[in-house]
Formats: sequence, structure tokens, C-alpha cells
Amino acid sequence: MDSWATFGGDLHLDLTAGRTRGLGLRAALEDALREAVRTGRLARGTRLPSSRELSRDLGIARNTVAEAYAQLVAEGWLASRQGSGTVVADRGTPSDPAPRTVAPRSPAGRHDLLPGRPDLSRFPRSAWLAAARRALASAPHEAFGYTDPRGRIELRRALADYLARVRGVRTDPDRLVVCSGYTQGLGLLCEVLRAQGHGSVAVEEYGLPLQQAVIDAKGLAVVPLPLDGAGARTDLLPGTGAAAAVLTPAHQFPTGVALRADRRAAAVAWARGSGGLVVEDDYDGEFRYDRQPVGALQALDPERVVYAGTASKSLAPGLRLGWLALPGSLVGPVVRQKELADGQHAVIDQLTLAELITSGAYDRHVRRSRLVYRRRRDRLVAVLSERAPEVRVTGISAGLHAVLELPPGSLDEEELVRQAAWLGLSLNSVGWCRAPAAGPEPERPASLVIGYATPPDHGFEAALDALCTLVRL
Repeated sequence: MDSWATFGGDLHLDLTAGRTRGLGLRAALEDALREAVRTGRLARGTRLPSSRELSRDLGIARNTVAEAYAQLVAEGWLASRQGSGTVVADRGTPSDPAPRTVAPRSPAGRHDLLPGRPDLSRFPRSAWLAAARRALASAPHEAFGYTDPRGRIELRRALADYLARVRGVRTDPDRLVVCSGYTQGLGLLCEVLRAQGHGSVAVEEYGLPLQQAVIDAKGLAVVPLPLDGAGARTDLLPGTGAAAAVLTPAHQFPTGVALRADRRAAAVAWARGSGGLVVEDDYDGEFRYDRQPVGALQALDPERVVYAGTASKSLAPGLRLGWLALPGSLVGPVVRQKELADGQHAVIDQLTLAELITSGAYDRHVRRSRLVYRRRRDRLVAVLSERAPEVRVTGISAGLHAVLELPPGSLDEEELVRQAAWLGLSLNSVGWCRAPAAGPEPERPASLVIGYATPPDHGFEAALDALCTLVRL
């Protein structure tokens, strides 16, 4: 055989080209190694298999490999180090492959005030590591095979208990599906709706643009619902023709208002009367400051409301852990879509989160984070009150972001975002959150959405300084 993956170093060498040109084994091996180094496939410093290992894997004499190595060392392609074997040399010549280039990205601001992100420096590494050790030590062998597409039963049990206790969700482990964050969960629901012949989904006219993009990408039309001080106008749902409505009832994104009780009742009444579906996006329900907890809308009718939660705000978005608490009639269709999407979610992270929840470490982390974020929110409000009192701060009773409403005569939102970039600030405007299908925006004050959770502690004051400079322009 002329093409091998070597046992010791997983090094693929193709001797076919050299042999086709009539080269002997040693010359063909030298040719293959030169080509691998020349093209950059073997990077500088890569350790090669020993002559014994390579000769055994290629089925040729060890002396042939040793002579090929010696020749390439003499030519400067390889280097032989005492005690380290043979490695690819640092040639430093024009024959080295050109460095790889990456398309330039928009420069990130020094101060990240984008909404919907936690302080990643607060991720509970020690608690997570301890939970992972305990979870791995007690996990059954079958956990590491192909398991239930809904997710590991350990996590679904832990979530069912936790969500009932903390958010008032009425569900059981059989109705929970673990997914790769809220985005995948919404996509699965949209796939089911489209498969059932539905054509549109109602959303709040201001919301997360990615959410609107997911719905559109799944072939469903986006129908905007107007917003006011009481939340989404759910009383208008009967006239939309939508099959489902995606709402943020506990803490509307981005305005921060909670959906008023009569509007919650109206959403459920619409779903019952029309056979529609309400998708409750509880994206940051753990974080509340100045009000009593707002229970999950799902508790009003678990057969007509899907509860969607995530660990992206409470822990970190990089975990890619979310969940859907489904009506019984949707479990089968959603699980089928999950099987087609990726089969199952990463098991070790599921087991670790289950252990974190059942041990109480998750609750402790959330309580500590809630205190930190409340202090940051209070500091944001105090600094703006002192240095920019004309700016109105709203939507601050819960969550990880605030809305800054600027006074008349301020720069428009697009210009504010451009100036923010000059000041090293990454932030969004309220207009950025508006659904394209909602049409032209009504006249309103220029407003910014400020995520105060993201900057680490050591950078928070500098971020506030830059923000005050921006809003005074």
C-alpha cells in the first residue's frame, strides 16, 4: 500500500506520486515528506514518527526511512534533536507556505455593552469542574452511547424540579427536550409548524433580530405585534392569522416591560380558541431586582404554551444548553426534528448541569450573580443620573440590560452607534431590534440598549465613562 496513516503520529503520507514517476521507495518517501512540509501540511516543529515506527507502518526497511530522514535533515527540511527525535525544521525561507489570512472583522469595542450576555469571567469554573467530576464518576456506561434525543434523563429530571420551583413551570421530564440553546429550540418548533402546514408566526415588533431571522429561514412569515407599556398587544392576535406567537412575557426584549395579566390571559385564550401555540422565551427570568418574580406564562396552559429556557445568561452561551417544556402533542414531532438536526446534545455537559442543579450549586451561582448584576445596574443608573440626568433609563427591574432614552435634539441612533465605535463601545440601538416586517418606525426618542452585565469588574467604570461621553454628544 502506498498511502498510510502512521500509528505513532497520525501522519498521512502518499507515496503514489513519486512511485508513478518511477522513483524508488526512499526517493518517493523523501518526495512525499518535502511536499508535506512545502505546502504547510506539516508545520514547523511537528514531530515525526521514529524510523522504526514509520518503517513498520509503511512496510519498508528501517534503513530506507533512516536514510530518507538523514537526506532531508541535510537539505534543511527536517531537524534531528537529541532526545526529541526528528522534527520539521524552521526553514525561514521563501519556500515556506504563505501565512493563512482571515477576512477582516469589524473591530470589537474595548467596552462590550451589547445586551443579552453575562459576565463570562463569572462562569463558576470550580463548581462546574467539581460537578463534572461527580457526574462522570456516577454516570452509567450507557450515558456515553446514543441516548434519548430529548436529552439525558438526569438533566430533564433536574430541570423539571428546578423550573417548577423557581419559575412555576408545569411539566415533567418526558415533556422536556434539551437543545443547543434557544435558537435551535425555536428552529425545531418552526420546522414542526411548517410541516403541519402553517405559514406564519407572530412576534413582538421589537425583539432579537436573530429570532426573526430563524423564523424567516424556516420558511415562515413574521407577523409583528405592536408593543406598549403593558407589553405585546396580544389582544390583536386573532387578526394576525398566525399559527404561533413568540413572546417574552417576563421581561420583554428590549423594552424590559412585563406582560400585563390581562394580556397574558388574552394570549392563552387566543391559543385555546384558534388551536394556536404560544412560545414563551424566558431568556433571563433568573434575574429580577425590584419586583416579585413573574411566574411563567406556561403555567396558565401547559397544553398550549411552550416554555423555552436557556443557560446562556445564567452560566454562559458557550455551553449551548437550552430546553423546551412542550405540550404533550408536540413532543413526538419536536423529538423527530431534533433527531434530524443533530440526534442528541453533548452528554457530559448535560450530566454536569444536572449535578450543578441538584447539588444546589446552580442556585448559589444565580443568587451571587443576581447581586453582582443588581449592583452594576444601580451603578449605571447612579452614574447617568449624576453625569447625564437628561437621559431616561427604563426596563431595569429585571434582566441584564437597560434602555437609555435620550432627550430631544440628540444624535440619531445610527450616528450614536457610529460614535460609540469611535469611543470603543459596542452597543445596540432600539431600532436595531425592530422586526423588518413591522415597517417604518413611528416617531420616538433616540434610544440605546445597554447590556451592563458583560464588562468584567475591572472594566466596568471605564465602560460607564465612555457611555457618559457618548450620551452627552
